[in-house]
Amino acid sequence: MSTLFRKKSIDKIVADSEAGLTDSHHQSLNRVLTVKDLTFMGIAAIIGAGIFSTIGTAAFNGGPGIAFLFIITAITCGFSALCYAEFASRVPIAGSAYTYAYVSFGELIAWIIGWALILEYAIGNIVVAISWSGYFNNLLMGLGIHLPGWLLTDPFSAAKDYQEAIAFTTKNQPLPQHLTTAIDTWTNAPVFLGKHILMNLPAFIIVVLITILAYVGIKESKKSTNFMVIFKIIVIIFVIVLGFFYVKPANWSPFLPNGFGGVLAGVSAVFYAYIGFDAISTTAEECKNPQRDLPRGMIYSLIICTVLYILIALVLTGMVHYSELKVNDPLAFVFSKINLPWVSYIISISAVVATTSVMLVFQLGQPRIWMSMSRDGLLPKKFAQIHPKFHTPAFSTIITGFLVAIPALILPSSLMTDLTSIGTLFAFVLVCFGVLVLPKMQNAKQGRFKLPYINGKFIIPILAIFFIIAFHQRLSLAFEQMNTESYQEILFIVFVAILVVVAILSFLKNYSTIPVLGALFCLYLMIEIPAISWMWFFIWMGLGLCLYFFYGRKHSNLCPPNINC
Repeated sequence: MSTLFRKKSIDKIVADSEAGLTDSHHQSLNRVLTVKDLTFMGIAAIIGAGIFSTIGTAAFNGGPGIAFLFIITAITCGFSALCYAEFASRVPIAGSAYTYAYVSFGELIAWIIGWALILEYAIGNIVVAISWSGYFNNLLMGLGIHLPGWLLTDPFSAAKDYQEAIAFTTKNQPLPQHLTTAIDTWTNAPVFLGKHILMNLPAFIIVVLITILAYVGIKESKKSTNFMVIFKIIVIIFVIVLGFFYVKPANWSPFLPNGFGGVLAGVSAVFYAYIGFDAISTTAEECKNPQRDLPRGMIYSLIICTVLYILIALVLTGMVHYSELKVNDPLAFVFSKINLPWVSYIISISAVVATTSVMLVFQLGQPRIWMSMSRDGLLPKKFAQIHPKFHTPAFSTIITGFLVAIPALILPSSLMTDLTSIGTLFAFVLVCFGVLVLPKMQNAKQGRFKLPYINGKFIIPILAIFFIIAFHQRLSLAFEQMNTESYQEILFIVFVAILVVVAILSFLKNYSTIPVLGALFCLYLMIEIPAISWMWFFIWMGLGLCLYFFYGRKHSNLCPPNINC
């Protein structure tokens, strides 16, 4: 058991990094990123498919009160960002939460979190690529270019929509437009060996192009990211300012049409809009001054995006009634609704740019996590290979491209949004708890950002008591439904149990308030995600553990020579 939780030393990590010996070929990455670049990269990763698409469903469920959920989620991410900032300051190398867990909890937890981050970066990018394809097709149609439907969708979604359309026709009901399109797509698709050929070709192509850019180098990626961020911020500010002239205050009443439960129903969609600020921590070895700039970049980008998100939520729900917002492109929809189609076209362009920037940051992040895992011996050495000319993790970048491009070509995105949110929240929980067990700094200059210490001895227990009192009815109902396979309520009971344990430990050990609240907020958001996504999450984790015990544990650099680990 002791080998499963062996830890890396912060002092050795920093010493190796400074000596330039952190990869297997003794080659370093290019240190070219400044605090401005990191802030732009954070904004690039955060403002993407979430704000341009999933916000519509969240607003449909929660009404104008969805603005509260953006604030709650921002606070949650803010607590996590502060914890990331301390880790980034003290452990200034690539690897993000994976490396942070290695020094806090040990190897097994580090592997688990590294495996979970694949859900955030690689699997999450599949969703973004599919979203990009939809917006790109809208742009082409605006130019009079119409791609065949079988090149714009996956076979599973096409088959499902076709069957739904057939069911409508048997009832002699008029077909909605999207089902009419589904019939045309299915019937006009080429057939090979009795199978209809359908694929999302634009999604595949954009992933290939982004992978090439990430492969070529961080300088090129930085310039592209900065340009895309400036463009989409200008468009979003323009949308907010113009939209406020068309706001009807009557649309904000009632502010919470479905109560606070309706607001929380949008947790996965809203949190998905925040995913990405932690991705910049994977670029630590490409920062000019990671100990100073990484914390600033994360916090600055989170603050800027939160303000923009709240304003957009208020504009959307003020321009049209919340019940009309369950659409794939809510920002474009509301301006079409008020007869300003030219604004919708600008928004579609911005959406293409925004989702492109998200893909670029995520395609940069995933290879660097694999590179760190490979350096530690948990993955084959090939994953740590640095390109001699471009100074990028070449092999890992190519593998990431394949892992994203092929599924984006043929798979639907519905389940992947929830999986991405679970994987990210799981990483956040471990990072927040990890700060509590970080070893004391031996060298004061080692970390330039220090998480403010607020004694949680009384704060955490008092907040826990207030929570249990406020949710006592749900807790009682959860116990009543335990025997009815209501998995969502079982998750709530588990959360309350963890809350009580953490409150007791906070009282006994004087834990810092910020990381504890960060972990608890993330845990609560996790239990609001549908139970079916949890099932797939556990399957994914089980697969990862099999790989660790069959390969990683035996080949770990921390495995002593001549010892069977």
